[in-house]
Amino acid sequence: MRTILLLLASNCFMTLAWYGHLTVKSASLWAVIAVSWLIALPEYCLAVPANRFGHVAYGGTFSAAQLKILQEGISVAVFLVFSLIVLREVPRWQDLVAFLLIGAGLAVALLSRPTA
Repeated sequence: MRTILLLLASNCFMTLAWYGHLTVKSASLWAVIAVSWLIALPEYCLAVPANRFGHVAYGGTFSAAQLKILQEGISVAVFLVFSLIVLREVPRWQDLVAFLLIGAGLAVALLSRPTA
């Protein structure tokens, strides 16, 4: 659960860093790059321990591939909320189908736990 919570928090920062600047049209590209890097630092500080705590080599329950797929699933969920609330963009039905396919891939990846 600690891994999932850290990945969730990490993805909140990541989504803000990558897409938050879309709401600030007056800022220069260099300014949004600099601010995005400042926002991304806490993201790294959460993602790295999440992966370490979650990996089987460190007593966790996930393989590296499972951690990556889990991160992508969480990223899509966080992005959907961000897109609706902050960007005020409603996903097209094609986007929702694509997101559901990512969710299906996550479910397949997590069907079994790796052995240490």
